[in-house]
Amino acid sequence: MTSIAPSAPAGFRPTVPGSASKPTSTYSTLLASVREAGLLRRRTGFYVTVFVVLVVCLLGAATGFVLLGSSWFQLLIAAALGVILTQFAFLTHEAAHRQVFDSGTRNDKVGRVLAAGVVGMSYAWWMSKHTRHHANPNTKGKDPDIAFDTVSFLEEDAAKQTGLMRQLTRRQGWFFFPLLLGEGVNLHVHSIKVLLTKEKVEGRALEVSLIAGRMIAYFAVVFAFLPVGMAFAFIGVQMAVFGLYMGSSFAPNHKGMPIIPEGAKVDFLSKQVLTSRNITGRFSTAFMGGLNFQIEHHLFPSMARPHLRAASLLVKEHCAKHDIPYAETTAIKSYGIVIRYLNRVGLAARDPFDCPAAATLRPR
Repeated sequence: MTSIAPSAPAGFRPTVPGSASKPTSTYSTLLASVREAGLLRRRTGFYVTVFVVLVVCLLGAATGFVLLGSSWFQLLIAAALGVILTQFAFLTHEAAHRQVFDSGTRNDKVGRVLAAGVVGMSYAWWMSKHTRHHANPNTKGKDPDIAFDTVSFLEEDAAKQTGLMRQLTRRQGWFFFPLLLGEGVNLHVHSIKVLLTKEKVEGRALEVSLIAGRMIAYFAVVFAFLPVGMAFAFIGVQMAVFGLYMGSSFAPNHKGMPIIPEGAKVDFLSKQVLTSRNITGRFSTAFMGGLNFQIEHHLFPSMARPHLRAASLLVKEHCAKHDIPYAETTAIKSYGIVIRYLNRVGLAARDPFDCPAAATLRPR
């Protein structure tokens, strides 16, 4: 049987090509229960309400920006703007998953406008990346979310690092959350790069127009109202909060969970449940835009946010019945898991003589 890293919990049933065993999934039974409970119905009214609340918050931030004028208290507005834009990103994510409207076309149109016109990211680029992640979470060679990008999520990537990057990788767990302060810039840069390539990009013209228009308007307003130094500080804080908030919401869901090796065959239910982690807490759903119910989100990607909690009860019961581990923890504990996992992966970047015992064997 193929091994799963970092650990292979009970219930994970991978097979390799050519194996006689066939994975058995009880997903259809679970899906029938969820559908019978009415948990796959759209909740468009909920999303309209969330959108209106966010627009009011955005207008409130804009009003505060104008009233404060040239004041360093503007950095509070910048931080608030980072939070508001992240919440808009959550809505974009849900529209992309067909959670908002019955019509796929309408979801795409709204998602593209929100992503490019409000958040400032390419909807087409994100959709391509995120779809591949959902199809094969934590799977080597298939999940773009575990591909190397400053941080190594796999030991083989950590071992390849050299020079300064090797030094960073050795302690990458401790640097992970500080690095997220730059994730906002990273997301915008990746979006622009994709839109400027010669590869086919759906809705390229609209996205370029929306992102360019948003960027010009944003910079024009900030630099028109604030001194140059304060304007740069405003943009820096807004982008840092946006990146940290986004990363802190997505990172706990899969990092530190089992990695599926290339070539392994895993049934859909096991693959989605055992590579995902739920986050518990009173305000976690509002804070993370429903991403705290990551297991249910991966099992039922089009499920509206308000139904996720009820679905989790059915999924827990089903997993307990079939002896499938169901992972959930608090946000703080999950961040600790992420840091320890990344530091453990980073050990692969260390010199083989880094340990004291090995040092005693060196020639004198």
